[in-house]
Amino acid sequence: MAVELTTQVLDALSQTEGSIVSNDAFPSIDFTTMKSALDRLGSREFIEFRQINREEAVLTPEAEGIAAEGSHEAKVFEAVRRAVEGLKIDDLPGIVGTESAKVGRGKALGAKWIKKDGDRLKAATDSIQDTSREQLQTIQQTRTHPDPKVLTDLRKRKLVAMQKVITFEIRRGVKYAKDFVREETDLTADMLTTGAWKTAKLKPYNFKAMGAPAQSGALHPLNKVRHEFRQIFFEMGFEEMPTNRYVETGFWNFDALFVPQQHPARDMQDTFYISDPPQADKPRADPSKTEKSANGSIPSSKADGAPKQDYEAYWNSVKEVHENGKYGSIGYRYPFREEESLKLVLRTHTTAVSTYMLYKLAADPRPARYFSIDRVFRNETVDATHLAEFHQVEGVIADFDLTLGNLIGFMEVFFAKMGIHRLRFKPAYNPYTEPSLEIFGFHDGLDKWVEIGNSGMFRPEMLEPMGLPKDMRVCGWGLSLERPTMIK
Repeated sequence: MAVELTTQVLDALSQTEGSIVSNDAFPSIDFTTMKSALDRLGSREFIEFRQINREEAVLTPEAEGIAAEGSHEAKVFEAVRRAVEGLKIDDLPGIVGTESAKVGRGKALGAKWIKKDGDRLKAATDSIQDTSREQLQTIQQTRTHPDPKVLTDLRKRKLVAMQKVITFEIRRGVKYAKDFVREETDLTADMLTTGAWKTAKLKPYNFKAMGAPAQSGALHPLNKVRHEFRQIFFEMGFEEMPTNRYVETGFWNFDALFVPQQHPARDMQDTFYISDPPQADKPRADPSKTEKSANGSIPSSKADGAPKQDYEAYWNSVKEVHENGKYGSIGYRYPFREEESLKLVLRTHTTAVSTYMLYKLAADPRPARYFSIDRVFRNETVDATHLAEFHQVEGVIADFDLTLGNLIGFMEVFFAKMGIHRLRFKPAYNPYTEPSLEIFGFHDGLDKWVEIGNSGMFRPEMLEPMGLPKDMRVCGWGLSLERPTMIK
């Protein structure tokens, strides 16, 4: 179609020395086809053209009826004028139509074309000038009106709508010719074999042409929401915890959190265990001087001059609180097995990292806020709602005399910053928090409440073996990164 149109454009220009307008010369051709043909001719300098953008007035269906048959008020006047003795008001809709009777009667009375005589309407003049019809006919023919006020009034009456129209003014170029010679874009094997390349007109290279835009990479949706979470945490004064250890011991992943060694979560069906090496060392200070985190380095207690911590005493306190109870607790009263505690696992939650950071905090107790966002692993059967690996968002706040109300208030502020404003909290059970709460957010798309996290106040059996003061409370919460992403 574009090739045929190029010939038509050249033929149209051959009949005039001036310019032509695309909409006048080719009214049935759409914008895309016309632009393609003009670009083709323009690139060879056969023509020059410029784009003209303008707004045209277009009649609505009601206005087209007025332009053809007259305005509502004119119809009413003609019906009344033909009735010599006057026209009953109740008979008017049956003659001119309900719409014309409703709109036209008032306007005809206002213009003093007709008058009311009891229950009849009578003509007040012999002839009228149907201005509305004349104005609309002018617009229908010229697509505009010389008086802008008229256009404004007709638009308010919803008789005229403005429509953007793109046309092209086309004139001859410096290399204009009536015949369009096809230019070859490729030098083919046939052309070389037959010698046709000698007489073929080859299209010149356009070294100034813009290349096709390259496909750029994009952030994964989870990375976008992860970044948003991190910014919220930093904005609220949190410090990011180091989460580079995917492999943890059963001690840090379970025992230090007051999770009993017989808990179902520690079964092979729920946790990935490492077979080589078969077990780890007991808890001890890190050999490195500093622990690297995602947003800098956190000096160890040895490096910053903090009191040296007794890991052996901590191990024994955790063991005792499990076996016999301590710090006001009766414990679980079972034989604590060291080999179970020293097994290596793929961490099932980042709370293992939180536990380690709280133990480090015990060397210098003070209000603190920590967070982490990283991968955790569960021995789950993969289905539509479960994966063996997912991302956990976790936060802990340590301060003196914190309450459950502080935790709920913080959750409401935190999730509001994520755009989740409708929350519900439900009592729950966790081995290492009491009281515990499940967090639900309302999903507008699914029109139902969706569980998005878990939270609670860490138990004394977890905190006091670390050496934290009795009046220091720690609240924590955890949620997957995937579910808030789904809700957003």
